[in-house]
Amino acid sequence: MALYSYQAFTKDGKRVSGNIDAATTQAAKDAIVKMGLLPIKIDAATSGPQQTESSWLKSIFSRRVSIKDKIFFTKQLAILLKSGIPLMQALELMVEQTEGQLKNIVIYLKDNIKEGKSLADGLSKYPKVFDNIYIQLVKAGEASGRLEIILERLTVYLERRQAITKKIRGALQYPLIQLGIVILVVVVLLTAVVPQISEVFASKGAALPLPTRILMAMSGFLINHYIILLIMIISMVSGFLYWKSTDSGKRTIDRIKLKIPGVKYFVKMGAVVQFSRTLGMLIEGGVNLAEALNIVTKIVDNKVLVDALNEAKENIIKQGKISQYLKQTNIFPPVAIYLINTGEQSGHLDTMLITVAEYYEAELSELADSLAGYINPVMLLVMGGVVGFIVMAIALPLQQLTSVVSK
Repeated sequence: MALYSYQAFTKDGKRVSGNIDAATTQAAKDAIVKMGLLPIKIDAATSGPQQTESSWLKSIFSRRVSIKDKIFFTKQLAILLKSGIPLMQALELMVEQTEGQLKNIVIYLKDNIKEGKSLADGLSKYPKVFDNIYIQLVKAGEASGRLEIILERLTVYLERRQAITKKIRGALQYPLIQLGIVILVVVVLLTAVVPQISEVFASKGAALPLPTRILMAMSGFLINHYIILLIMIISMVSGFLYWKSTDSGKRTIDRIKLKIPGVKYFVKMGAVVQFSRTLGMLIEGGVNLAEALNIVTKIVDNKVLVDALNEAKENIIKQGKISQYLKQTNIFPPVAIYLINTGEQSGHLDTMLITVAEYYEAELSELADSLAGYINPVMLLVMGGVVGFIVMAIALPLQQLTSVVSK
């Protein structure tokens, strides 16, 4: 059996769409006709968990679900539900507002609801689009009857995460472009300019300064062994990427990150924000503490911090004291521990966890804004050093030659 999506007209001329399981396209058409509909379009669906080879190929060229699409879906669904529109009708309205892979997903979710299944069950079929946190929060929202509130929280969470990611990428983008230009200029100089100057120096037979000899050696190596150099670079990058994907590689890199000034703060505060906001939303959504902690410890990226949080998690589940054991991880700052402890004492742990997330999220945002201010001067120094060395290596022997000629 395969999943087919269809568009058809009802007897009163209304256009409808949906999914249907059938062995072939003809069988799908026959089933649609039996439903009293006039089919106008039938395609192998790319939205459901079952996909044919042709639908898989088709999905490669369809527009993927971006974080922006995910935010749009979450926000729109929250608005429609808050307006009092039933979930089934809200999804039907969203079919017309979406496109690409997201449209297929919404169609599948709508048909899944029609069959009596939950929204969380439908979302779980797309783990690459909707992570475990998203699904668990939706599940909790459906169980508590507060789905629209949970979706609003998720919208804020996704928007803020996207904003910080954009800021960090923006801060790194210009320096990386600068670095690329420097590398390109150096390669052109070493392969095109330096060889010509080397011939002039060789014809004069003058003794060359050390910087010039180093530059000429680099130029010669690049010209004569560029294939070997290219193979070495590709091998090293491939080897590094493979090692990075292994558990030991990830742990080593994560350990190094926690020792680099500046990066260490980013990593730790990122973990605090992720942990606090997600745990706060899960508890607010009605998920029990043990299950919420199991979910939250899986989303932190740094393996070393995950180990510390997992150790704390076991003690928290046994003793029920969150702030006490989070303090022992050496990840959470004193202010965060104080606020979480206050939340425990007052019975508003979920609210305080979200407050902690918002506080350090603001700090990370400010740090991301100032990141470019720190990186650009460093890049200018590196660029100046490289260009300065090349200019010096060329200028010194030229000056010597000029002195010899003038005599």
